[in-house]
Amino acid sequence: MRIRKNEGFTLIELLIVVAIIGIIAAIAVPGLMRARMAGNEASAIGSMRAIASAQATYASSAASGGYATSLVILGTRCGAAGDGFISADLAVAAPVKSGYSVTMANGAGGVAGPNDCNGAASTTAFYATAFAVTVGSTGSRGFATNQGGTVWQDTAGTQGAVPTEPFTRSATITPIQ
Repeated sequence: MRIRKNEGFTLIELLIVVAIIGIIAAIAVPGLMRARMAGNEASAIGSMRAIASAQATYASSAASGGYATSLVILGTRCGAAGDGFISADLAVAAPVKSGYSVTMANGAGGVAGPNDCNGAASTTAFYATAFAVTVGSTGSRGFATNQGGTVWQDTAGTQGAVPTEPFTRSATITPIQ
């Protein structure tokens, strides 16, 4: 009588390994989603700071104290040489960057300012916002800034919620430092 030697895994052993991998994945995925949301929010804050900085440079060097009325104008270079005041990924009409929709408009109390170096009209105040495209997936906070340069956040966690002008502290609206 010969004893047969079996090599390999039984079905039960394979099912146990698959179950363990499933448990590990269920534990890891929410943490990875939170890390991705934090990265998207950091990118949105960076976009708000970049816009505020670009507007300050634009006002001092191209528009005699006025601010650009759109991100497209802010991305346009002065004259034939040089670069725009903001990076190309934000210098479009309605950019979506890292899961956040970025907008810019005239700020509260803003009036027409002097023409810039290219002849485009400027304004005396601007208001830029960034809100999560999908709240809870791409981010949970909304952000805004204006000519004051401070970035404000709205932690309400609702679609399109961003701090409105004039900026004032509340339970969900605070400055980022």
